[in-house]
Amino acid sequence: MIRESIPEALKIRQKSTGWLVMTVLGLLIIAMFVLSMNTGFIHLSPLELWETLLGHGTAKQELILLQFRLPRIVISVLVGAGLALSGCIMQGISRNALADSGILGINAGAGLVVVLFVSTYSITAEVPKFALPFLALLGGGATAALIYTLSYRRDGGIQPTRLILTGIAVGAGISSAMIVLMLKLSEQNYKLVSLWLAGNISGVTWRDVVSLLPWIVILIPYVFTKSRFLNVLSLGEARAKGLGVSVSREQLKLLAVAVGLAASSVSVSGGIGFVGLIGPHLARRLVGSRHELLLPTSALIGSLLVITADTLGRWVLQPTEIPTGLVVAIIGSPYFLYLLAKAKN
Repeated sequence: MIRESIPEALKIRQKSTGWLVMTVLGLLIIAMFVLSMNTGFIHLSPLELWETLLGHGTAKQELILLQFRLPRIVISVLVGAGLALSGCIMQGISRNALADSGILGINAGAGLVVVLFVSTYSITAEVPKFALPFLALLGGGATAALIYTLSYRRDGGIQPTRLILTGIAVGAGISSAMIVLMLKLSEQNYKLVSLWLAGNISGVTWRDVVSLLPWIVILIPYVFTKSRFLNVLSLGEARAKGLGVSVSREQLKLLAVAVGLAASSVSVSGGIGFVGLIGPHLARRLVGSRHELLLPTSALIGSLLVITADTLGRWVLQPTEIPTGLVVAIIGSPYFLYLLAKAKN
């Protein structure tokens, strides 16, 4: 009886710890949300913020808060959650803590199609911004299919090391193609593409929020329903197949969802990397490896990371802004090197 009660007690304790961690992360996101609303070249007092939110602010205050700051704050939260969940799924599929849509080249593939389109056509009523996530999904999906095909082996499935190396190689090739493309762009389009590649979200609007929101709302609940499969897959493909799970089919489904989350996020935020790497890794340290807790915690950490990076980018060098992607890269690059060294050991 005692032996049987220990695992259940550990599950209850882990669950309570997970809820506590998620509550703290949620409060931190709310605090950063409020702080971010008042971060910028033009200062708004707490009273002015409140009055503007209630519709009693001046036209200038409403323009600054409702049209400039709030859309990018909401985008930061959505993009952070989408990229972190995408990374968590990929790490679960490959059983490799270094897997991430940016490192694997999926973000680059999605970005290449978006950049090709934006540099060729303008975003008009006939070609709305709602098309960008679909275009990004096309590029990211094609890249993911190529990486999956090159790294898959019939006798061993997806090999984690092969997956990472293949993704890095494919991503490098796509990045080279983007550099060649940029050399042929006009000055205006070159500036636009450069800012996009740096992960600049300063120009987002509510149209971007509306174009991204359906993807997040539809795909995230589906990911949560697959938490048990990811738990089983962490035991190894052989054991998962022994339990009657169609591993290849479920992996393809989750890979498609991961690509959808990453590509749709990249389509509105640009080249923001490392979120899918840092979020799941920190979440795993805080709540353990059970995906019922790991997935939502990863999403919250991703949201907190991106909204914090965006706020810092607007505050550090006022009135000049640092692109959000660069701030995340400053944080993520040393962390990635740390993970590489740890994996080597």
